[in-house]
Amino acid sequence: MPSQTARSPFHVMTKPIGPICNLDCKYCFYLEKEALYTDGKWRMAPDVLESYIRQYIEAQPTQFVSFAWQGGEPTLLGVNFFRNVVELQKKYANGKTIENAFQTNGTLLDDEWATFLKENDFLVGVSIDGPKEIHDANRVDKKGNSSFDEVMRGIEVLQKAGVRFNTLTCLNRVTSKKPLEVYRFLKSIGSDFQQFIPIVERRPGQQAKKWGLDLAAPEEGIADDDLPVLGWSVLPEDFGDFYIRIFDRWIRKDVGTIFVQLFETALSKWIGAPGGICVHAETCGDAMAVEHNGDLYSCDHFVYPQYKLGNLKDTPLVDLVSKPQQRQFGLNKRDKLPEYCRKCEVRFVCNGGCPKDRFLHTPDGEPGLHYLCKGYRKFFNHIAEPMRAMAYLNRNRRSATEVMELVAKKKLPGYKPMK
Repeated sequence: MPSQTARSPFHVMTKPIGPICNLDCKYCFYLEKEALYTDGKWRMAPDVLESYIRQYIEAQPTQFVSFAWQGGEPTLLGVNFFRNVVELQKKYANGKTIENAFQTNGTLLDDEWATFLKENDFLVGVSIDGPKEIHDANRVDKKGNSSFDEVMRGIEVLQKAGVRFNTLTCLNRVTSKKPLEVYRFLKSIGSDFQQFIPIVERRPGQQAKKWGLDLAAPEEGIADDDLPVLGWSVLPEDFGDFYIRIFDRWIRKDVGTIFVQLFETALSKWIGAPGGICVHAETCGDAMAVEHNGDLYSCDHFVYPQYKLGNLKDTPLVDLVSKPQQRQFGLNKRDKLPEYCRKCEVRFVCNGGCPKDRFLHTPDGEPGLHYLCKGYRKFFNHIAEPMRAMAYLNRNRRSATEVMELVAKKKLPGYKPMK
């Protein structure tokens, strides 16, 4: 019998309700995926759910298995759907340790949800863009009304029940202008782990339009001006300055108490440790997405027909993730990197960014430069000396928090906080 275990660990973003959501965030890249599925059946069927959970656990070559549930908005499925998830995980665990991460907009959370999430130790990610005015600029409901108060109510429900949570903030044209206001707000609501996701979307080309989509597919318009970015997309300079402003505050006061995903990833690169987010890995292909009907795609940002690997009802999951086309997808991130990037002084930490947004030309005319290159390069160069200092402290079994004293005493002459 063929092995049901993959050669190496992999991750799947689970979309049990597809793109269906109770909000209508202006910049959302996933809402449009409704056009790819026309039967109107959005709830993951019981047989698909059980097959997926069984196969995903069996396929992991380690004793630790991490599930991630997202959407759309997964709370629309109701608590009982996830009670069933937990029971199925117990049924097929076979001695393995199971972890669940759950991304939500927070608006539908109540005491029943909080009790369930606490009892089953779900790590909850709440999507919130900052204070009310900043958040509501883009994160609105289906009638275009504010969602802020409902998100905050959901967070309070989690806090009351003692549910651990982190925050996901979309870095768009509005949030990017208010870095310290956003950062202080997130700290004030108890977010110790913060993720900032850059919003970069473009007008659709002919290919995307044929599928009924409103945003460009990744390989459309590999040129500066073919498919301009849409108005909510973050600007490269603002992107870099946003992170620099927050870093300059964090490095003086918050090392060891507040964890910003990009800072943690950068530090791992300077230390020389594996891991970090896929955006800055040398290769990718180990983080896929499964839709509500069992369709598996190469990546959460590549849910397009040409990146569909198959359906786990027809082909074992372990075979889908091992397909040559998926391995090549992951290798292309490294192999198609422009020469301009290969020679870059911060390539070791950046690695060219996500292939989805490599639609610019380099200064010498080679295609494949990341849209946010200027921002990434500015930020990674800005943090180089503090990162080297923390890496030194790590190698000598000392706390990275000591870097705050070095900054306070101006013992890092190469580090110049932004004025």
